[in-house]
Amino acid sequence: MKRRPLLSLLAALPLGSCLAADDFLTFEPKGEAKGKHIVLISGDEEYRSEEAMPMLAKILSERHGFKTTVLFSVNKDGFIDSNNQASVTNPAALDSADAILMSIRFRHWPDEAMKHFHDAVQRGVPIIGLRTSTHAFNMAKDSTYGAWAWNNEKGGFGRIFLGETWVSHWGKHRAEATKGILEPTAKDNALLRGVTDLFGTTDVYEAAPPSDAVILARGQVLAGMEPGSPPADYRKKNKAGAEQSVNEPMMPIAWSREVKNESGKTNKVLCTTMGSATDLTNESLRRLVVNGVYWGLGLEVPASADVTYVGDFKPLMYGTKDGEDLNDPHRFRGFKRGVKPADLK
Repeated sequence: MKRRPLLSLLAALPLGSCLAADDFLTFEPKGEAKGKHIVLISGDEEYRSEEAMPMLAKILSERHGFKTTVLFSVNKDGFIDSNNQASVTNPAALDSADAILMSIRFRHWPDEAMKHFHDAVQRGVPIIGLRTSTHAFNMAKDSTYGAWAWNNEKGGFGRIFLGETWVSHWGKHRAEATKGILEPTAKDNALLRGVTDLFGTTDVYEAAPPSDAVILARGQVLAGMEPGSPPADYRKKNKAGAEQSVNEPMMPIAWSREVKNESGKTNKVLCTTMGSATDLTNESLRRLVVNGVYWGLGLEVPASADVTYVGDFKPLMYGTKDGEDLNDPHRFRGFKRGVKPADLK
């Protein structure tokens, strides 16, 4: 039997197919390819980004014609391990990234891996940051990239680029969900096209984006974990020490910025403090993320982007504990063990 060259075999793969190495995923575009490469980075110990990022990558690839690559945190045996804060697979993919979609927390990657991320940012690629990406890095002070640590005096990568770092849980963690209230002044903003009913079971974060941020939505703290739960009604002290109602004013939960970086290039940024895998079962939140990719790349944002799942998506409830608490109706759980990136294709 005559053997076909490897390049010919790769070229014969159908659009929409997944090319998987042992530790990362690449989805080739289906339909009309847009010629853009979106790199999605997972790596957090709690909010199941290792489940959410492949789901979003498939939507961006199959529904919208983008090439997507998903990076993971893995252990020495190649299994997904979100607790391994030093791990990111195939960071060289960032060298060809046209946009970055990230959901990471307290990472301390080696400098050689950080360089790929740093250089992509300095090229001026758009950045979409979800949930804990405000406190993405916990680099050592002697790292070349120590200034991007979340607790740096300037707030690290989160505050410099996304507009905020870690401050506090403003709502009660795992007890008070978030209802998104769209900002009236942003009703005609392209990023909100098709976005109607934001809801997530994660709580509202305390956040104070800088004055250059365009607020898109604020988070109403709910006195419960269901969409129909009433607004919470109590007071607490904010970071500045002032007491205020948890819902008056409501904290920003989604905003955009344009940030000039050290190289003189401008990064278009969309940040939302929502974004657990369970939050992303909300259609409007998925649409906000997809809209952010289009907006960041300077492409026309669809009137109502198709964000239907490609295959099944049944994410675990967020959490850091191993196993399952049967007394918790929301099943506070850790990440699935024994899963490799290729299993998620």
